[in-house]
Amino acid sequence: MPRIAILDDYQNKALEAADWNAIPDADITVFNDFLGHDEDRIADALAGFEVLVAMRERTRFPASQLAKLPDLKLLVTTGMRNLAIDMAAARGQGVDVSGTEMLGYPAFEHAWALILALVKEIPKEDRAMKDGGWQEGFGVGLNGKTLGVVGLGKLGAQAARVGLAFGMDVVAWSQNLTDERCAEVGVRRVDKETLFATADVITVHMVLSERSTGLVGADEFARMKPTAFLVNTSRGPIVDEAALIAALQDRRIAGAGIDVYDVEPLPIDHPLRECDNAVLTGHTGYVIAELYEKVYAQAVEDVAGWLAGKPARLLNGE
Repeated sequence: MPRIAILDDYQNKALEAADWNAIPDADITVFNDFLGHDEDRIADALAGFEVLVAMRERTRFPASQLAKLPDLKLLVTTGMRNLAIDMAAARGQGVDVSGTEMLGYPAFEHAWALILALVKEIPKEDRAMKDGGWQEGFGVGLNGKTLGVVGLGKLGAQAARVGLAFGMDVVAWSQNLTDERCAEVGVRRVDKETLFATADVITVHMVLSERSTGLVGADEFARMKPTAFLVNTSRGPIVDEAALIAALQDRRIAGAGIDVYDVEPLPIDHPLRECDNAVLTGHTGYVIAELYEKVYAQAVEDVAGWLAGKPARLLNGE
């Protein structure tokens, strides 16, 4: 009987999202709370499990953590890439790592949810209405404003097209962005300084790397209009968190919509939680029913295939 642990199922949705009965005689334990960062605590909690099903980049599995899990034989991650897993170390330890496909649209939808919440002051108006108030929000329009898209890949392009639909002037920048790519999407390429100085709304759609870490910092916030908004649904470290907090606290920008953070889950006493000009969500940009149904169904396929001697979607094959 395989012992399987499903990790970081914060909403307690994993079991209902897929047919886990397709894995015969499985002994499944679900962890609804984050296990933390202490490797010994994680090792104690996961001792004896042969199979782990992990939500991408929540619990981390560096080589040092894997070494403390001698019973582990299969690690399934949602997504076909997970920077929180040391793939080579897993292979060296004889642990197969399998992935699942993801959906290519939830994060850009979430970016626009944050943009609209910010510019229309939806959280403020919602609180006022529930407290018995009326018309306390005072939003701004998007038509004729400038949308700055940092990173014009698949998600950035989708975000840009929505900006065009709102009648915005859309500009874009990234290190290797070309005029040809911008023409495909129907936007203008500008340099980084111009984007931050002229955009009314800036939305970040970059992959986290050495080159993108700290890409938005104090200099960029200093260039932004005091009426401008920043939205980040990509990865926390792309935006210098201390510089962001200072810009919000000093009202150097109008506000920010943030879904991703340097440390996740965000600590309870984190200063971002006190910024009344920030709309915050807990890395829920990809947390939708359709994605959970897809990734957990494929996780079941991965486990069942592995038990049958036919690993599916292997990410660290020899």
